[in-house]
Amino acid sequence: MASELILDPSQCPSAAEKAMLPAHSHSHPHPPGWRARFRQPLIGFASVALALIVWQLSGYLAWVDPLLLPPPSEVFRTALELLDSGYRQTPLWQHFLISVARALSAFAAAIAIGVPLGLGMGLAPTLNAVLDPFIQFLRPLPKIALIPLVVVWFGIGESSKFFLIFISSFLSIVVGAVASVASVSQGRIRVAQTLGATRRQIFRHVVLPNALPELFTSVRLSIGIGWTSLIAAEMVAADSGLGWMVINAGTYLRTDIVLLGILLLGLTGYFFDWLLVRLQRRFAPWAGRDA
Repeated sequence: MASELILDPSQCPSAAEKAMLPAHSHSHPHPPGWRARFRQPLIGFASVALALIVWQLSGYLAWVDPLLLPPPSEVFRTALELLDSGYRQTPLWQHFLISVARALSAFAAAIAIGVPLGLGMGLAPTLNAVLDPFIQFLRPLPKIALIPLVVVWFGIGESSKFFLIFISSFLSIVVGAVASVASVSQGRIRVAQTLGATRRQIFRHVVLPNALPELFTSVRLSIGIGWTSLIAAEMVAADSGLGWMVINAGTYLRTDIVLLGILLLGLTGYFFDWLLVRLQRRFAPWAGRDA
């Protein structure tokens, strides 16, 4: 080829090359006004505020026994107490950081191994035929059922907790990566082949850009699944972490601490998802614009 084929969505493609890329909007609509821009966030904020008010009233007016559902004010007081004195001789911030560190290390390994493996399975039918039966067998298996084997294999240290979170995220990432390759338009691949692109160029400029949005979606879902497995992971002879704190507090009917742990787990998972959405907008801004 006289010059390298240009199929990267970040560059300015020619008319022939546009067939290989996710369609972009060529019009330049006027930016929405501030009302339209903040309408959805304001609605979301209002719905959360309303839920908190009803929750608080349910305890204040004795609609629900506070032992069963402590009001937000009591949960907040409990949070201040734990920040000051900790839970079971461990500061609250340390419980939080231990859980986040366990999860992030497992997530990083799952993404680093699962994405390349899934892309490879999507591009190589033989590899997919060999590995897919094992992936599909393990993926729906409740990970809590693996705890006895994991304890035997890895002991009761951090390795067993890492493995449970890792395997929960890894399997879903692999399946999502395979599906993202399958979603790439065969017409775009054939156009690239007609223009003389090599297999490496087709992967770099056609397959990867078109698969990237769905890859991000798969990672988002997988991180959510892995985060929910944190409690199962911290059931394995743990003495710290948010999941362990929730389980331990539940045995003593400390529902205020249980709810605090649940809120921290939910907010942290929400932050992980928010961060991934921002990364998707940064590295795959063409997501959702395909015709």
